[in-house]
Amino acid sequence: MHRRSSGILLHITSLPGSPGIGTIGKPAHRFIDALKRAGQTLWQILPLGPTGYGDSPYAPFSSFAGNEILIDCHELAEAGLLPDSSLSALDSLPSHTVDYWAVKQTVLPLLTRAAERFLELHPDDTAYQTFKEQQCYWLDDYTVFRSIKNYHDEKAQQEGAVSTWNTYWPIELRQHTSKAVLEWKKDHAHEIEVLKVIQFFFFSQWAKLKRYAKEQGIAIIGDIPIFVALDSADVWSHPELFNLDKNFAPITVAGVPPDYFSPTGQLWGNPTYRWSEHKKTKFTWWIERMRISMELYDYVRIDHFRGFAGYWSVPAGNPTAEHGEWLPAEGEALFKEMEQVLGKPLPIIAEDLGVITDDVVELMENFNFPGMKVLQFAFDGQRIDNFYAGTNQFLPHNCPIRSVMYTGTHDNDTLQGKYSKAPDWEKACIAEYLGYWPESFPRALIQEALKSVSQFAIIPMQDILELGSDARMNTPSVLGGNWLWRMRSDDFNESRQTWLKAVSLRYGRNLPENNSN
Repeated sequence: MHRRSSGILLHITSLPGSPGIGTIGKPAHRFIDALKRAGQTLWQILPLGPTGYGDSPYAPFSSFAGNEILIDCHELAEAGLLPDSSLSALDSLPSHTVDYWAVKQTVLPLLTRAAERFLELHPDDTAYQTFKEQQCYWLDDYTVFRSIKNYHDEKAQQEGAVSTWNTYWPIELRQHTSKAVLEWKKDHAHEIEVLKVIQFFFFSQWAKLKRYAKEQGIAIIGDIPIFVALDSADVWSHPELFNLDKNFAPITVAGVPPDYFSPTGQLWGNPTYRWSEHKKTKFTWWIERMRISMELYDYVRIDHFRGFAGYWSVPAGNPTAEHGEWLPAEGEALFKEMEQVLGKPLPIIAEDLGVITDDVVELMENFNFPGMKVLQFAFDGQRIDNFYAGTNQFLPHNCPIRSVMYTGTHDNDTLQGKYSKAPDWEKACIAEYLGYWPESFPRALIQEALKSVSQFAIIPMQDILELGSDARMNTPSVLGGNWLWRMRSDDFNESRQTWLKAVSLRYGRNLPENNSN
């Protein structure tokens, strides 16, 4: 972070201009053009991993792989890997919301067809061979995992069962024994190679996109969850790094304790880390995870950063997160090792929302990681006394320079949605802070975020478009109906781009390097 910058939070899935789902092809390139016209220099996205049950990008099948359904099939057709006629299958997909099941049913066969064509035409492709060598740490395990999972998921569906690797797979494959894995690789060699090619497509298209973003002066802020899903290649291939029993079931799971928002806490269910084992390996898994994140992004936001100082550990099987305990993590040792291997400063943004203790603050300060400030929290009811005292940490004038100001995150309601339902006293607090009663709460608060002293300011696209609660990206702890929203092609129009550019410049954001402070 070196100058006052601003940008937009918009996930790839929400991009317009492609059937079914946003892609990392032309839709993403067009959005970079729009960001540039709007005078922005930052683009924040959500995690890019392959999503499973619930479609959450925060519970992917791998911490390293790319989500195959974000690959642009039209680019593959242009490269001669798909006939144009095959793309008509995409036309039946909805344009203004994401139906993940329908997208997977339609896109995955096209990707398989393109990968098989690639292997026919380019069996010794140098770039592909280099990709496999560079990504060998995770690629072999991931593609074998997905091959086994595809087979047993289909078998489980026929039997009306639920398939997870630690309960449904044959015991030898659960145990990841060399013999069983080698036999599977031998018997399914073609399918595994196809899965590797599909990952090559993803990383090739992403590299092209990132180069284009850099040429246009746009930095990409990526996002990684601190914990991983149990049903993932990470846990299957590295069970020793997680608190699992001899049957590979979690002994303890992650969450957060009861608080103002939830009297029973939040039980996430992710297996917790066995930090002593990570330390023995000099944090190899974490360092490889960060290495690939630094290849993909310019900055890396880490969700639930406080878990690197201490994490809430709940015995598996508990129905709520009430009966857990805080246990220490190894963040200090981890980031020291990371700096040694990957260099410093590490381009990390810490998601430090919630109850933050002194040890978390110390960890962030020791490594100069900026935290997050959410403007919606500046006027919440539980913080009303702080507001009138002028001490609320989320008020723009109270934010440290080394921070990232958001109007809201993917977990918040939109500004329009929140303030269409907010009580009059909350709106009055905002009006008192502004010095006037705004015609548009979203526009007024976007200006406050851009005006703040925070080095970076990020605005969710839904707030720029002044959309209501039906455009909300995620409602935490609610199953179904999340991650579905898509922008329309004419939403972020010239008028909105011109307004955003003007207000960003007014508050010293995204100035040319020689004019920046």
